Formats: sequence, C-alpha cells, structure tokens
Amino acid sequence: MGKKGDFTKRYIKERAMKLFARKGFKNVTMQDICEATELSRGGLYLHYKSTGQIFSEIIDDLMNAQGDEFSEKIERGLSAKEILLQVLKRYKDEMMDAKGSLSVAIYEFFSADAAKQDNALCRQYQKSYLMWKRLLEYGISRKEFNAVDIDAIFDLIVFSYQGVRMYSELMTIDGRTPDRIISLIKTILLPNEEV
Repeated sequence: MGKKGDFTKRYIKERAMKLFARKGFKNVTMQDICEATELSRGGLYLHYKSTGQIFSEIIDDLMNAQGDEFSEKIERGLSAKEILLQVLKRYKDEMMDAKGSLSVAIYEFFSADAAKQDNALCRQYQKSYLMWKRLLEYGISRKEFNAVDIDAIFDLIVFSYQGVRMYSELMTIDGRTPDRIISLIKTILLPNEEV
C-alpha cells in the first residue's frame, strides 16, 4: 500500500480510537467508523475487514510506541527518583482522563480471549514488568529506593493505575484517589528523608 493508503489507515485508526475510548469495543460498529471517517463502506473495507482488526492494530501501535520508557533514561544516568516522579505524574494525569482511556475497550476486546495467555495484553504486561523491574533494581542499587519486593511494587503500581483508569470510565473519581496511590508508592519506595 502506498503513502496515501498508509495515511488513510492512520486516519481510520485515529478516528476509531476516539470511538473506542468513548463507547468501548463492543459498541463500535464498522458503520460508526465509516461515519467518523466519512469513508464509504467500500473505502473502509479496502483497508480493514472488521472492528477487531482495527482495534488490534491500534493496540499494537500503542504498545510499540510505549517501548521501554526507562532504559534510555537509565543509560543516561538520570536519577531513579527523577524517572519515578516523572512517570507517576503522567500516571496521575492519565488516571484522571476518563475520556482518553481505552481501558473498557481493552477489557472487552481481550476478555473474549482471556483464556489464551499469549495475547498482546499478556505480552505488554510482561514488557511492563521487565521495564519496571529494571528501574526498581536501578533505584535500589543506587540507594535511591528502599529495598522492596519488586513483584509486589510492580503489582501495586500497574493494577492500581489500570484499576483507576477502568473505574474512571464508569464513575467520577475524586482527584484524591490518584494522590493517595502515588503518595503510598512514594512512601514505600523513597527513603523517609525524601518523601
């Protein structure tokens, strides 16, 4: 497919992602995407055969873009505390952004495939685990972080973040909720004199 086709696919995914964030996965139809993109049904089907194919590409794009956000900063020798505080600030902002979250759509899309342990969501979880493990080990080795159970801290960070993202789509979340979570993570990780 040429440049025009690539541009059209990016445009379709951009518009579809907004629909999935607003309506979830199950409630978005190819007709909805046609209307959002102003493409004819034939024009849309030229690029994609189903909402699942579009959503799968959106997830792959997001996961590829995320990459390992800590490695480059660690290689540059940045402070583990600085890296942590940057990501926790971003997580807080994202926890409060119900309109931009794909959490419900991701749940709906992957729940049909929940028994399969090698889906993109499982691979992303493993990738996130390795990324966080490296940061936590880096911070502990530099004595910027307390010696902690890395698996338990990873679970706390990832599942509290994702849980708030999911609930923020279903109900209003008070801004104090992310603040309390982030404060607890800082209390556990950072030596007392730095909290």
